[in-house]
Amino acid sequence: MKVSLIGVPTDIGAGSLGARMGPEALRVAGIAGAIARFGLDVKDCGNLAGPANPWQDAVDGYRHLPEVVQWNQLVHAATYAELQEGRLPIMLGGDHCLSIGSISAVARHCRDLGKKLRVLWFDAHADFNTATLTPSGNIHGMPVACLCGHGPQQLIEIGGQVPALKPKEIRQIGIRSVDAGEKRLVHDMGIEVFDMRYIDEMGMRHGMELALALIDANTHLHVSLDVDFLDPSIAPGVGTTVRGGPSYREAQLCMEMIADTGRLASLDVVELNPALDIRNQTAELAVDLIESLFGKSTLMRKTNGTL
Repeated sequence: MKVSLIGVPTDIGAGSLGARMGPEALRVAGIAGAIARFGLDVKDCGNLAGPANPWQDAVDGYRHLPEVVQWNQLVHAATYAELQEGRLPIMLGGDHCLSIGSISAVARHCRDLGKKLRVLWFDAHADFNTATLTPSGNIHGMPVACLCGHGPQQLIEIGGQVPALKPKEIRQIGIRSVDAGEKRLVHDMGIEVFDMRYIDEMGMRHGMELALALIDANTHLHVSLDVDFLDPSIAPGVGTTVRGGPSYREAQLCMEMIADTGRLASLDVVELNPALDIRNQTAELAVDLIESLFGKSTLMRKTNGTL
């Protein structure tokens, strides 16, 4: 397996400044070496260079739409290029609006190869706002809606097909903060959501088994990991903390179960804000989870019938 790190240093879609420093914090926490320890070929592609954050008010329901479009076009092109080279791209964010570019590229790649797509969206938020629903205009609250075809033309068309993502292709895990208007839209779209109440009642293992169900050799598995998915007591370095998130062990179980499938093919790591972190602990935790995604475990275990 060949892995490519793509730094995307912008907080263009966020409501607070600082996520632009996320890629460097992940590098300082040793992400390249952590993955290389598994014998993988790791290439750091450096950082993409896009427009600065103008920090302006929303216009017609969107903050910084032209700049968000430019950044996502860059992410789309970079991600698609690495996929065409047979590499596993890891997008180091940056805020979560950037997943419009990365996942639209993954969806395009899957169409090219005739593969099925499964997206696991780990987040405290549903990210299904629209211009009419959003209380803030921040586009990091809209990427799932845009990928499902609800958003401005410039964003929903980036991958060449609208919608880039069918609702049945995504599973949301760890959700615990959904705006009033979003609730109805998420329900109407039929997205499968394993929120924190579900996890509390049924357990993380059960939720992950359902989220990973029917994945096979022809499935491209994409993980979009917003670090605010984690409880802020263990991951304070995010701009939108929501209490009551998964514990360290619950998060590790998620990553280990994904690793067991052997199907991970692309990854986003987003919303890490070093300006709000404590001694880079959130970045170090993110790297720890990524190690588990690539197969770190306490014992040798059977996966897909083999050790």
